Amino acid sequence: MQSWVNKLWYDGHILRFALWPLSIIFAAVSWVRRKLYILGVKSAVRLPVPVIIVGNITVGGSGKTPMVIYLIELLRQHGLKPGVISRGYGANIDGVRSVRPNDSAAVVGDEPAMIVARTSVPMVVGSKRGDAAHQLLSDFDVDIIISDDGLQHYALARDIELIILDGERRLGNGMLLPAGPLREGCWRTSTVDHVIVNGGAAKANEQQMRLQPTLWHSVSANRSQLKAPEPEQAVVAMAGIGNPSRFFDTLSDLGFRPDKVQAFDDHSAYTEAELTAFAGEHPLLMTEKDAVKCREFAKDNWWYLAVDAKLPPSFDQQLLARIKQLVIDKQR
Repeated sequence: MQSWVNKLWYDGHILRFALWPLSIIFAAVSWVRRKLYILGVKSAVRLPVPVIIVGNITVGGSGKTPMVIYLIELLRQHGLKPGVISRGYGANIDGVRSVRPNDSAAVVGDEPAMIVARTSVPMVVGSKRGDAAHQLLSDFDVDIIISDDGLQHYALARDIELIILDGERRLGNGMLLPAGPLREGCWRTSTVDHVIVNGGAAKANEQQMRLQPTLWHSVSANRSQLKAPEPEQAVVAMAGIGNPSRFFDTLSDLGFRPDKVQAFDDHSAYTEAELTAFAGEHPLLMTEKDAVKCREFAKDNWWYLAVDAKLPPSFDQQLLARIKQLVIDKQR
């Protein structure tokens, strides 16, 4: 399904014109909903601490999760105590729920499971981000909140908005859902604090983000005693992220030539039988986001590649200066 949608949104498939009338309806509904919050007809939840939204205007992965992890580490380095909220996409959450380091991705969502496993940050998931934020502030010592996604969730007031763009795909065919990948029009990029471009080349007034591979880690909860994979080995690879080719390209850059690769839909759920049949006796290479869904049944020779986001120091300086002022304003 995802491969067909990608052809429609990113490869100029002619069917996009047949879906254009539905995009007009989507645009009208989206505009009315946003306007209701702007005019105060609908009220947004306002919090006593700064709120940073890390989102996008395209459907699918663009690098939001590495950016959230980057922000957590940046804020901690400067004496702040961040917490994170998320919808917990793919999980059936009744109300709100705190995320623990060993929580299953099926219970809290794959991105929340990955974020907390990596950082141990205080995090609460729930379909209503305002409720999740209140629970986060009630249960944890937090002085700034990062919302993983939620750019279009106007029920939560925000102080800083960051849009993450896939630098290769950017805005696709430039059309709104369902004819294109856009949740909001291209105009939205001019209203946020920063547009951050993951890969590709950043344009004027955009911030460049690079994902830097770090180390191979064992997927298995039992911790493999085997040696980490090396490029000359025969391996297979999989990726279930918004743009799987990015992971496969990274493997190529590192010198790996997998015997087989398999792209899965974003947020796919995996079974032991399915992945064992695919990998056989070969080492299986995957993303960190995939790994959190395979911890309970992973074989000893399954590995994930951790990556760290890298941004220019000028971005850090601008963001931290803005946060410092927000903290002062919130205390008045």
